[in-house]
Amino acid sequence: MADYREFSAKTVDDCITDACMTFSVTSDRLDYEVVTEGSNGFIGIGAKNACIRARVKEESFKELESKQAEANALKDAAKKEEDDRKAAEEAAAKEAEKKANEERVAMLREKNVLEEHDEEEIKENRRREREMRDAKRGRNRSRREESSAPVAEREPSKPVKPVSPENQERLVKEAEKFLTDLFAAMNTDIKISASFDEEYTLNINLEGEEMGLLIGKRGQTLDSVQYLTSLVVNKSMEDYVRVKVDTEDYRARRKDTLEKLAKNIAFKVKRSRRSVSLEPMNPYERRIIHSALQNDRYVTTHSEGEEPFRKVVVTLKNAH
Repeated sequence: MADYREFSAKTVDDCITDACMTFSVTSDRLDYEVVTEGSNGFIGIGAKNACIRARVKEESFKELESKQAEANALKDAAKKEEDDRKAAEEAAAKEAEKKANEERVAMLREKNVLEEHDEEEIKENRRREREMRDAKRGRNRSRREESSAPVAEREPSKPVKPVSPENQERLVKEAEKFLTDLFAAMNTDIKISASFDEEYTLNINLEGEEMGLLIGKRGQTLDSVQYLTSLVVNKSMEDYVRVKVDTEDYRARRKDTLEKLAKNIAFKVKRSRRSVSLEPMNPYERRIIHSALQNDRYVTTHSEGEEPFRKVVVTLKNAH
């Protein structure tokens, strides 16, 4: 039996997610015990990390081998299907080209004009026919991809319009002043840097000690700071200005975690052939899950429920 390993994170849920990623199993195959629950503190200040001891359940080891074998089989089957399809298309194209050439030569011979066509002209005709067939196959393939591509959830977004240099400078100062006053009230020393990118998004990066306290549970504290900053920035603007607040590349790291979670859940759905509902997420995180699985051959995603409890459901494509 495998030994326990300790995992520490902001919450017990995050510890469990880390353990699942480390052992490459779903939570139902995890044997764990909570060492410390952790605490959020006041507005993220004075929070303590949670800690668990975890290992893979004893009965799961053989299943892990079976699961890996099943995954390899699915991968091999998909590759074989794709290879067979390409081989069939190539064989059909070659046969059609051969038949067309034979018919063309026969017709030329019947009319006694074969001598009037040199080899270069025949090659040019063949090249044009191949280009026409390739173009036709490309159009058909594009139509098939467009018709079969899964449609990811679209959250309503406000139109983004250019922001003048004068307004950019003013909004940067307003955002920095608001955040400086906010963190001063929290007795927290944080370095603030803000600037607009080419898409007219105001990007604000925060640096300081113990930034994990500012991030909060699943980024909720950081999201709250971003929301308040957006209200301040857009208060005097007629057109909406998008604001993004980040620290220690949390947004990118959270995106990576969610994408790994999506793949893990998709594998569970394929193995159990049962739909799985994820925990409620905000629109941005739901879009990450949809995007991560939109090209999966075997599962599809959709959202259910009302905000703030709206969640993503992963299900087999042939289960509907």
